[in-house]
Amino acid sequence: MNVKKIQRLMRKYGLACPIRKANPYRRMAKALKTSNVADNLLNREFTEHGARKVLLTDITYIPYDGVFCYLSTILDAYTKQVLSYVLSPSLELDFVMETVTQLINNHGISLDTETLIHSDQGFHYTSYRFIQIVKDNDLRQSMSRRGNCWDNAPQESFFGHMKDELDLSACDSFEKIKVVIDDWIDYYNNDRYQWQLAKLSPNEYYDYLLTDSYPLSGTAYPEENTN
Repeated sequence: MNVKKIQRLMRKYGLACPIRKANPYRRMAKALKTSNVADNLLNREFTEHGARKVLLTDITYIPYDGVFCYLSTILDAYTKQVLSYVLSPSLELDFVMETVTQLINNHGISLDTETLIHSDQGFHYTSYRFIQIVKDNDLRQSMSRRGNCWDNAPQESFFGHMKDELDLSACDSFEKIKVVIDDWIDYYNNDRYQWQLAKLSPNEYYDYLLTDSYPLSGTAYPEENTN
């Protein structure tokens, strides 16, 4: 059959051939992807070097009302604090850059040239802009081995707990998702006590490290850090 006959038969029987649209994020990933993959300097030493020495970052997908939004976070591997986070309706590079900028603005004074920022090999983290902002702020960049989620396990675990605890059933808009995420991360940093953090919340644990003053009166003083 030639093309004209096929078209005529399709019109007669009301047939249509769906055309699969190109994924814009796949094109964007290809355009931004570079061969600049950093070495795995962390080597799974998540808690050996103390607070503000190992920062873990990643992106997770959050579904709502038939679509997705995307959460970028930066987590202190030692204190488990969420130091910076940005929720975005798209996967474009800017929200990851904003996460780093927010980190520097809020916590830059507590970072130093030994601080590692560790990620996977996603296109956001191999992009020239991300590499440059890390370099400009005198941080060291480290990346997991390809396809190895265990190299960034605490960050993956954080996302898992977050999704287990969040109730997004009533969220039908990006704005509602953002309110829920903001509330949960505030609760996580300030009120979600963790046994391995001397029974303190992440922010309380960091203050405890700085002051050596245990904040929970009436609670047994922990003999050692079980992290």
